[in-house]
Amino acid sequence: MNIRTILLATTIVMGATTIANAQTLNWARAGDSLTLDPHAQNEGPTSALQHQISEPLIIRDMTGKIVPALATEWGPSETDPNVWWFKLREGVKFHNGAEFDSEDVVFSFNRAMSPDSNFKELLASVVEVRANGKYGFEIVTNGPNPIMPSNLTNIFIMDKDWAEANNAVKVQDVEGGEDTFASRNANGTGPYILVSREPDEKTVLRINENYWGKDEFPMEIKEIVYTPIQNQATRVAALLSGEVDFIQDVPVQDLERVAATDGLKVITAPQNRVIFFGLNQGDADLATDNIEGKNPLADIRVRQAINMAIDREAIKKVVMRGQSIPAGVIMPPFVNGWTAELDKVPETDIAKAKSLMEEAGYGDGFSIRLNCPNNRYINDEAICQAAVGMLAKIGIDVQLEALPKAQHFPLIGGLKTDFYMLGWGVPTYDSEYIFNFLVHTKGDKYGSWNGTRFSDPELDKKIQSLASETNLEKRNQTIAEIWDVVQKEILYIPIHHQVLNWGMSDKVETIVSPDDTPKFKYFKLNK
Repeated sequence: MNIRTILLATTIVMGATTIANAQTLNWARAGDSLTLDPHAQNEGPTSALQHQISEPLIIRDMTGKIVPALATEWGPSETDPNVWWFKLREGVKFHNGAEFDSEDVVFSFNRAMSPDSNFKELLASVVEVRANGKYGFEIVTNGPNPIMPSNLTNIFIMDKDWAEANNAVKVQDVEGGEDTFASRNANGTGPYILVSREPDEKTVLRINENYWGKDEFPMEIKEIVYTPIQNQATRVAALLSGEVDFIQDVPVQDLERVAATDGLKVITAPQNRVIFFGLNQGDADLATDNIEGKNPLADIRVRQAINMAIDREAIKKVVMRGQSIPAGVIMPPFVNGWTAELDKVPETDIAKAKSLMEEAGYGDGFSIRLNCPNNRYINDEAICQAAVGMLAKIGIDVQLEALPKAQHFPLIGGLKTDFYMLGWGVPTYDSEYIFNFLVHTKGDKYGSWNGTRFSDPELDKKIQSLASETNLEKRNQTIAEIWDVVQKEILYIPIHHQVLNWGMSDKVETIVSPDDTPKFKYFKLNK
């Protein structure tokens, strides 16, 4: 080979490298996915990573609109009102080359309904799932379910044979600390294939060249390198230096700096999520307070006092730098059931809060532990720190325990916290989703995130009725009645509606998804 040929070959290789780099997206956010098991954790960053690798039957696009994924058509049965039918997409392959069909869907839905699944509430009304031919699927519900398709956008489909071959039929028990093959490996039908996975360090994905939708979507990103960076300053520095191209959670104090930097931009939108505090009002005694034999949080006057003591406007101004919308209810405006009256923010009134504490017999206050994540929500630990100071004004001495979300969330699911922060998005855009997870009595099919210990059998019946009520006017009335109880009982202390600030290189073109889930097959890259 002569020198000219060598130089030409080198130029081609260098050019290919440049193109490849231009098609790589370096993605960062504060926290990592908790697991790769698609049915183990119903948690935002976990589902966001899963959406690149696996797919549901129906998906929401970047605007929040429901569109086909592994199902191409669906609808209620004309002969049986308790049945929804789905026509499955033909010719789809899993990443290992296996063919996708109805057997995989039946397996995945049964798996998602199992006790360890964190998605079982979405399928609580399901009596049976069954194949109707190789590319037909049916869901049988306990009474007509008018919103069933909305419940399916995060129910991911697994390869049945792959799960069986790798001892992954059972859903990972995250709260029990279980480690499984499915928690570390993946075999989906999605636009990107898992190349490597180092939890809390780096995950690498590459484009699925055999993806069924390669001609329907831009698919301009060929490789994704996902790096969780908990430290805010480090995360921003990585964006400013060009080490990463896209971060989902620009710290509010750095918004102007990022937006003013050449080659970078910030795009903002309200999120379909509310941040709030949960209170253990059900136990006779608390494990983390200094009151023996009683539960101060069981007294509604104490809960009222806490609600009045939290200065949401101060949190917005000081902690969030204006990047939040104070909330009066744990329901985003996107959701069916929301009203401005429900979302009216309680007035901060320290004097009245102190009076209520006195009436309840806690004029001298009490101490309690507040559990808070430090890598999940925007300024989560800082919000909790602000709340500590606010509650001190009414005599509540709060000891803050801030932990990574992987340690924080099991405290809620395992009923090991009395006072905690949680954020809740609503992918179905309907109040039933909130009630099933957060209000219904904790049990086999419902209430997996209800750490309040609140239980009302009559309210449970109303919640369950929402899955089969086809009279929408009557259904909405029931929703209003449930919210009335939630608000009067002060089950939760709403803080604010979260605002999303995505920071990125100018080479990246996208819109902000209301559910904070980037679906990279929709992204475009400026050349």
